[in-house]
Amino acid sequence: MERENIITSSSKLTIDDRKSIIITGVVKINSFSPLEFIMDTTLGTLYLKGNDLEIVKLDTYQGNVAIKGLINSITYKDDLKKHEESIFSKLFK
Repeated sequence: MERENIITSSSKLTIDDRKSIIITGVVKINSFSPLEFIMDTTLGTLYLKGNDLEIVKLDTYQGNVAIKGLINSITYKDDLKKHEESIFSKLFK
């Protein structure tokens, strides 16, 4: 039996005193270090920066990640390349 992808299209961030964060809607963790996590979410690529960051809990089945450490910044970046490709593909059909 093939495993179905259960990740939903919603995403939620829950931060507790800048010391921990729970992120839902994570599709893929691209890279991580004690200073930065880069992950694809259902809302775009998320960049989490801080100090002493580490994964506490990872649920790949539901797309949930819990991270602890000092959180300094959170930034989303939309995948503009995907949007550009879809526009061009529509124009040249």
